[in-house]
Amino acid sequence: MAGTDRGPIVAMQSAVFRVERGTRVDEVTMMIYKAEEGTVNELVVCESRVMRDIVDMAGRVARHGTAVLLTGENGTGKEIFARAIHRMSPRGERSFSTINCGTVPEQLLQSELFGHVAGATAGDVADHAGLFELAHEGTLFIDEVGALSLELQARLVRVLEEGTVCRTGAREARAVDVRVIAASSKSLEEAVARGEFRSDLFQRLNAVRIQLPPLRERPEDIPALLAHFAGKAAHRLGHPVSVTPSALTALSHYAWPGNVRELRNAVDRAAALAGDGPLDVKDFGPLGGNGNGNGHGALNGGSPAGLDLKSQVEAVERQAILRALQAAGGNRRQAASLLGISLRTLFYKMRRLPVHH
Repeated sequence: MAGTDRGPIVAMQSAVFRVERGTRVDEVTMMIYKAEEGTVNELVVCESRVMRDIVDMAGRVARHGTAVLLTGENGTGKEIFARAIHRMSPRGERSFSTINCGTVPEQLLQSELFGHVAGATAGDVADHAGLFELAHEGTLFIDEVGALSLELQARLVRVLEEGTVCRTGAREARAVDVRVIAASSKSLEEAVARGEFRSDLFQRLNAVRIQLPPLRERPEDIPALLAHFAGKAAHRLGHPVSVTPSALTALSHYAWPGNVRELRNAVDRAAALAGDGPLDVKDFGPLGGNGNGNGHGALNGGSPAGLDLKSQVEAVERQAILRALQAAGGNRRQAASLLGISLRTLFYKMRRLPVHH
């Protein structure tokens, strides 16, 4: 394996965020977990005991090559944890590849994972190395692994069992040394019971399970995460970013159905649109609607209609992608070429915006 063992991770306190309380200014500390040798910068920001225990577990499993299954709701940070495990591992200097099985059509998914040779299927005019080959001696993060068809699940089992991958249409297999980290926002046990997911694949991926709790179950992490995202926004915008006590209270009591991702987006939007001074409740706009009985609630106030810059940018991107897809007759590879982006970037944007075609 490449690299060296980085040793156990340690927690480092960093007072970086200030909350204005009248004439007083209280510092809110955030926990940044780092590798002892300092080769890993920000990994996971948290203060709750449950998340500290999970980070400690991730640090222990990182030093071994065993498969890891990350589970939890959308937005809980599964890819962040996968990257953290990779970067803390002896493979940390090697490649980290990702694919989301829920956003890629099956035929393309087969090619992206396992590769193909020229002429394997109609339109395959050249050999193509799959992610298992590209991630050799590194880590492959397979998100929403439950979306794989049973046929592709069987091929994945074979790769994990034999340590070899055979491109579609090829006769000979190639040896690969890849650490697999898989993730799912849905119960794979239930999928196995329904016959939708292979039990042998589940057992191999479930060697180590890390369940990431939703943000509503660890509200003590919200001030630390808020500090982290506000610090990033301040660096990006070139001016200090802080929040009022009332905003901090409101954000801490909101249930965040979109979890950490929703909090990050809320801070970015508020910091970009607000004027001078600390961010108040109104700067975060209505979150989660007007309440729906799920405890999500809403924050009072909001941005004037039509002034949400992020939404306007996303609308332009969405229309550009739709026009490119139409011009390419639905061929996503050609659409990506027309847009001047990679195919993976196109699929990422189609999932994030989202775009249905």
